[in-house]
Amino acid sequence: MASGDTLLILTPLHNEPPDSDYATLDMRNEHPVLDFDASTNESAVFSGIMPRNYDGGGVTVYLHYAMSSATSGDVDWDVAFERIGDQQQDIDSDSFAAVNSVDDTTVPGTSGNVDIVSVAFTDGADMDSVAAGEAFRLKVTRDASSDTATGDAELVAVEIKET
Repeated sequence: MASGDTLLILTPLHNEPPDSDYATLDMRNEHPVLDFDASTNESAVFSGIMPRNYDGGGVTVYLHYAMSSATSGDVDWDVAFERIGDQQQDIDSDSFAAVNSVDDTTVPGTSGNVDIVSVAFTDGADMDSVAAGEAFRLKVTRDASSDTATGDAELVAVEIKET
């Protein structure tokens, strides 16, 4: 696989909400979105299998989002990987690697316009050592305690690309 090729695309319908403080499924003009609150840090969790053509380098996670009402302020996002792998993780507990963040992103000036932000991960521990052919989870959190945008942030899609 060439560097920069898309490995996985995840949509709001792939979300496996955590037990608490989860983003809620919503529709915007018949587009499924996940609503992340402005006052509580809420998360979405996506399961996947790293494609076998993944070369083992770093990845970039692209978050496609819109704002339900805000046209000013900034939004902060945290992203973390959890390797499930082959006998790597007891799924009775969570073991996400440390988060990587994109902070102080100015929201679009028009509610409903989609913005795309990126979060880079180096290979190895930064992405919990997920390898080709292994199951993993990706956790996306709006860091509402640090951002200044009002109203919900609406996640439209997630793309994982090899970098």
